[in-house]
Amino acid sequence: MTAATPSPSPEVLAAFEAAKGFMPVHEGLALYTAATEAGALGLPLLEVGTYCGRSTILLADTARTAGVSALTVDHHRGSEEQQPGWEYHDPTVVDPEVGLMDTLPTFRRTLHRAGLEEHVVALVGRSPQVAAVWAGPLGLVFIDGGHTDEHANGDYEGWAPHVAEGGLLVIHDVFPDPADGGQAPYRVYLRALASGAFTEVSVTDSLRVLRRTGSGV
Repeated sequence: MTAATPSPSPEVLAAFEAAKGFMPVHEGLALYTAATEAGALGLPLLEVGTYCGRSTILLADTARTAGVSALTVDHHRGSEEQQPGWEYHDPTVVDPEVGLMDTLPTFRRTLHRAGLEEHVVALVGRSPQVAAVWAGPLGLVFIDGGHTDEHANGDYEGWAPHVAEGGLLVIHDVFPDPADGGQAPYRVYLRALASGAFTEVSVTDSLRVLRRTGSGV
């Protein structure tokens, strides 16, 4: 008899769906399953690319259940495609005083409404800088930050080394066909597989879940 696939409560799922962000529900459920499994390692779960906290809700809920912390890394000034004039720009998250995007207040409201603030550590800064001062192992690393090669590779190089043996590396927006989206996360996904350190666990549209089964990156 196979175990039931973990799923969030109706309240958590409703909070996820109500939050500002781009992850569809079916990919969110796949992330939730991965985070639930990784939480059993007793190590923190980390995402790169907070935006307004949509996926953070799912990681925080699984972290709460597992008794670990969810960590989320973002400078909260928006990635390239979220700047004015680009497809994913949202003028409601621009700070009128400084004229720059600031998703941090929206993120905090998202967690407050979901009742999950105490289970999340928000690391406000650029991913490579935060990774450079992080020393501990992680049960899960979810890469969902900037989509240029520079940023995607920086996230991978900074955080993949911290994935513990048996832990999970999750990569979002992996599009093998260039017609579907940018290729930087796809190239990072191929790099992880080619490293020999990670083995694919599941594919849910653009979400890839890999397990650390070897050393290195």
